[in-house]
Amino acid sequence: MEPRLVGPGPYRATRLWNEIIELFRAGMPLRKHRCRFKSYERCFKASEAVDCLHELLGTNQNFGPEVTRDQTVKLLKKFLKNHVIEDIKGRWGKEDFQDDGHLYRFPPSSPLKSYPKKLSCGKEVIKFPDWNEPKAGTSQEHIPVKSVTMNSEMWYKRHSIAIGEVPACKLVFRRELTQTNIEEIWKSMTLTRLQKVLGLDSLDEVLDTKLVNSKHIVQNTYNVNKQGIVTLEDKSKELPHWILSAMKCLANWPSCTDLKQPTYSGFERDVFKTIVDYFGQIREPLLTFHFFDVFVSVLGLLQKPNKAVEALQISCLLLPPENRKRLQLLVRMMARISLNKDLPPLSESVRTRTLMVQAFSRCILCSKDEIDLDELLATKLVSFLMDNYQEILSVPSALKSSIEDHVVHLQRVQIKYAGDDSDVRLPPPSFCHQISTDEFEYQRATGSQEPLAALLEEIVLNKEISVKDKKKKLKQFQKSYPEVYRVRFPTPETEAVLFPEKTKQKPPILMWALKKPFQPFHRTRSFRM
Repeated sequence: MEPRLVGPGPYRATRLWNEIIELFRAGMPLRKHRCRFKSYERCFKASEAVDCLHELLGTNQNFGPEVTRDQTVKLLKKFLKNHVIEDIKGRWGKEDFQDDGHLYRFPPSSPLKSYPKKLSCGKEVIKFPDWNEPKAGTSQEHIPVKSVTMNSEMWYKRHSIAIGEVPACKLVFRRELTQTNIEEIWKSMTLTRLQKVLGLDSLDEVLDTKLVNSKHIVQNTYNVNKQGIVTLEDKSKELPHWILSAMKCLANWPSCTDLKQPTYSGFERDVFKTIVDYFGQIREPLLTFHFFDVFVSVLGLLQKPNKAVEALQISCLLLPPENRKRLQLLVRMMARISLNKDLPPLSESVRTRTLMVQAFSRCILCSKDEIDLDELLATKLVSFLMDNYQEILSVPSALKSSIEDHVVHLQRVQIKYAGDDSDVRLPPPSFCHQISTDEFEYQRATGSQEPLAALLEEIVLNKEISVKDKKKKLKQFQKSYPEVYRVRFPTPETEAVLFPEKTKQKPPILMWALKKPFQPFHRTRSFRM
């Protein structure tokens, strides 16, 4: 049976548990063993089980080489408690498994865990608040509106050919967004982005969105110092000064600026033990019980480091500010100690990096209800955190910019046209029905020709433009919309009525025209010599 990557999604811890059981049963060699002069078929030694399971976990991409032999022994103890294995006499139910030569075997069927049924948490739909709804007691009539109507003459001046009258529009001044409105926008867009990065259809199975505090997201984004560390408004929730001094001492070793007492041999180990004891006694892990399933789901993305980093960036924004600050300081200290070659070894048998993971993984991530794999899952997550803490524990700049741009857009004055709902909440999806071809052609014709016919009539009746300009516009209209023009002027006679020819008046008769034309002088016989 080949191991497979268990991706993000609901019940990931349970799926991993069942996956490991199936792989262990398929890969554990079984043979005959003798114990106290008696032979037992198909069994294995405890040490052999540790060897096999440790190798299996180390090569499995869901866990990796960070898993120690001691963690493997703890997991086999849980196998014995849950009857995944039993001793050769059939006994199980206690966590008394040891890394020794005792013989164990598999029961006829190792029980796989069923997926728990989560209590319904209301399944809150992630949606953007509608800021266009008026406040209680107010009326839409009080919204400042400026109506603007463009007639055909104005349209012609801009476009040379009119295609219809521009509908009336108004400037809608949105009501001012309150701080609560802005915080809800941050919550909605942050959870939407997290859902997309995880590749889930819904966050309902891994997160109760009602438990996400929108104020925490905003505070974690904006209340930070130059190093990107969260600054708390409530100073009583800060780490004690003596713990901060101890953490700075080891993180900056050997340059301990806060150190006022002389050191001694083993001093650094005592300081480290003090820090471990303090974080070991906190009641709830830094990543909180509520977000356990979210962070376990992110572990399914570790094969895609960029997506895993973004998912952890967003998930860590959901934490209470005091938890986020403590996580930032703790993981930064762990990473610096692991890379500090000047710091003396803090353990004789365990490497410094492994010691960091073992010492603090449970105070960073664990489940409220005991989960058999929570220690291994925490180890995997903490190792990834240490390697990428600077990116993961910083504010995601792309998400911040997109949310800020959206808030600015909502606060702008919007231009709304009659019948245009682009600036309000999208209506529910509507369903269309099939119509005949004739009906479609009729709707297309009437829908587009009626406004054009009205515009043509306006040109015809407009007495403020000259005859020459009117003829020019009608000619342009006829060229662009011949069908509409033909309906209005079916014959040349109907068009001629619009421009009747004027009767030419005859020029007035001059008085000299009434006289006889000039005649030459003729001699007569009566002319006397």
